[in-house]
Amino acid sequence: MRPYLLQGHERPITVIKYNYDGDLLFSASKDQIPCIWRVENGERLGTFHGHKGTVWDLDCDRFSKQLLTASADATVKLWNIQSGDLQHTFTHRGPVRGVAWSEDNKKFATISDPFVEHNAKITIFDTAELDGESDEDDLEPLLEIDVPKENSRRVQMTNISWTALNEHLLIAFDNGIVRLYNPTTGTIEEEIRVHDKKINRLQLNQSKSLFITSSADFTSKLYDTANLKHLKTYTTDRPVNDAVISETKDHILLGGGQEAMSVTTTSGKVGKFETRFFELVYETEFGSVKGHFGPINALAINPNGRNYASGAEDGYVRLHFFDKSYLDMKDPVPEAAEGTEELSTDDDDEDNQGNE
Repeated sequence: MRPYLLQGHERPITVIKYNYDGDLLFSASKDQIPCIWRVENGERLGTFHGHKGTVWDLDCDRFSKQLLTASADATVKLWNIQSGDLQHTFTHRGPVRGVAWSEDNKKFATISDPFVEHNAKITIFDTAELDGESDEDDLEPLLEIDVPKENSRRVQMTNISWTALNEHLLIAFDNGIVRLYNPTTGTIEEEIRVHDKKINRLQLNQSKSLFITSSADFTSKLYDTANLKHLKTYTTDRPVNDAVISETKDHILLGGGQEAMSVTTTSGKVGKFETRFFELVYETEFGSVKGHFGPINALAINPNGRNYASGAEDGYVRLHFFDKSYLDMKDPVPEAAEGTEELSTDDDDEDNQGNE
């Protein structure tokens, strides 16, 4: 498995996502400048300049025409992907932690952190009302949902997604809870406790029939989106920062590592900064891919299942193309005596870098 080393950021990676067709990759970091890459060869196609704080999340529309970016500077920005032009800025009352397009790409929802006297908020905007002539912040939200304190503590939302047919907003919290909100009325329709500690990331598969959570409690959990039924648990020996569901195999990819504040005092081997592969059904780990020199903060897998990307605290995005042996492999029923094998990697990045 030979990786492309994508060198376009100067600070830790926060999020990476493929577009719907899998030919483009978007990345963001604490350096305030999101990037767009060509998946085929790792070439950087462009950057988006305008934010004044960490970009925590981004989302590309279905046809790869518009990009939304959410930032700690309390704004969400709407970009034209082809030209890189800024189309509109949406100002919030606090740092914006997440953003997600609706399935019809006519609306989008955001989550913002508590700030001063303001509680955390969920906000929905209708982009059909934009005139496309100015970048002035003059668009009123379609709906604003206040998330009040719980037990005198201000809660923080970590992820937001729309479920199938825009039926609900699926939101993860830093107290281990997942909620379903009605996007029309703003009411909570269901709530479950998934983890004992913070949920670092929640990701759905492309059909939105399943979602997987990643937590600081060293576990990742798979759920049925339709009924919020718990299906599987993947247990590790370190905090899990992100996890993704393969679209073509019954595999789960997990990434994480020790906390960033401890990275400088330990080696990469001790910190365990690898992507770990689990069998979706049997919950067993069968391989890992090393390469990063810091905790993996973000993972994404191509919808075609042929490659995946990882972004870490070291500021690098590694784009991995699966070997034919992996693509052709069949998942056997695991034997109790089977151990974990490390997937083959090529650390000689200089021979195959995808730099600009």
